Amino acid sequence: MPATPSARRTTARPQQPQPLPGVPMRDLLAACAAAAAVSTPPRAPEPRPAEAAQDRREAA
Repeated sequence: MPATPSARRTTARPQQPQPLPGVPMRDLLAACAAAAAVSTPPRAPEPRPAEAAQDRREAA
């Protein structure tokens, strides 16, 4: 027989996991996505050679 009342309670029935208070996962993921979008610099446009475009027009 257990010596303390709390020990008796834990052996009588299995404990269910209790939800932890905190930030929901979807809010955490949304915050991470927003931070990544804000902190990522915009991509530079790819350079287009002007001479190649003129050659195509003349060939046509």
